[in-house]
Amino acid sequence: MPDLSSELLQRLRDGAAERDRNRELPRAEVRELLDAGFGSARVPTEHGGEGVDLATLFARLIDLAAADSNVAHVFRGHLAVIEMQNFEPDAARRDAWYARALAGDLVGNAQSEQSATSDLATTLTEVDGVLRLNGRKYYTTGSIYADWIDLSARYRGEDHQIIVSTATAGVESIDDWAGFGQRLTGSGTTTFTDVVVDPELVRPYALDDDGFRHPYLMGFFQLVLLGVVAGIGRAAVDDAVAFVQPRRRIFGYGGEAFPREDPLVQTVVGKLSSAAFSARAAVLEAARSLDAALDGYRNGTPDAEAFTRAQLDVYRAQQIVLPTVIEATAELFEVGGASSVDTGRGLDRHWRNARTIATHNPSVQRQRAIGDWELNGVLPLFNQPQPKASPADNQASGEAAK
Repeated sequence: MPDLSSELLQRLRDGAAERDRNRELPRAEVRELLDAGFGSARVPTEHGGEGVDLATLFARLIDLAAADSNVAHVFRGHLAVIEMQNFEPDAARRDAWYARALAGDLVGNAQSEQSATSDLATTLTEVDGVLRLNGRKYYTTGSIYADWIDLSARYRGEDHQIIVSTATAGVESIDDWAGFGQRLTGSGTTTFTDVVVDPELVRPYALDDDGFRHPYLMGFFQLVLLGVVAGIGRAAVDDAVAFVQPRRRIFGYGGEAFPREDPLVQTVVGKLSSAAFSARAAVLEAARSLDAALDGYRNGTPDAEAFTRAQLDVYRAQQIVLPTVIEATAELFEVGGASSVDTGRGLDRHWRNARTIATHNPSVQRQRAIGDWELNGVLPLFNQPQPKASPADNQASGEAAK
């Protein structure tokens, strides 16, 4: 498909604030994007797809998020499943997922569980020769809209990736996400009750431990979030301009005065515009870094350093995108007085949405990983266990606290 049409983006933009205010799930909008080919843009040309590079994909994602960040966020798990096929050794399995994407199928994501540990409580068991899935997942982004759900479960003592059809009996997704932002992403609870699973859609994560797939997908998953935040930054600019331009009054001035001509208002809008530009640039540069690493892998010359560099470039982009956009969306309200906080305008949703996305993967954790790499050459790890304090450390800590 070509770049997203201006007509489609405008329709999404026009209804975004109202959908957010009324909690109207954008089912029709998600389906329209799938029908337009947004979910299959990365399918290679030899498989009938468009085969765009990552910079193009993320440019489209940012434009989509600028129109409606909720709709853009819905596609996170789906886009990642398509990227996984770059590392899929089973040609039939890979071809099947490309075909599903081209047919307009959507994949949701269901990994997280609410528990005191990271051990999986969701299980896959074999009963009378049939695989059955049982468990409950939270923050299942996109699953309410999806045809398939990509999840993790424990099977035969190991963690496995499992993909199930949402049309299968026993799959139920509900819209109970209680966060103050990104409220329409379908990030509610999904329950699996004796769900029959196709053995062809089950695989142990251990098969993917080649040293390349993991850092690439870690970077990709994170970059989708950053692309959505970059789009929020652009939306804040657009809404600030739309708010200011028609106004004919400035707080504290008698008579008629045009805010668009006020130097302070111009300064705020200039800062918003610069924030959106820098966020977009950082995301697209990180996308090019991921693309470069993947190109070597596809060409049979995988470079571990390129994959590490790409993952760290995404982490570096995070340090720019998140604080820049969060600060800008908070400062947005400086362009107007009390009328800027009118709930009908929905200007608050930009900060709420950016702040909510920023909680997904703590920026400070990634910042430390960057420093450890620069100083000590230590590779970034996911869920790296922290060293346990020794009795001596505990005693010293207690003495210091007195």
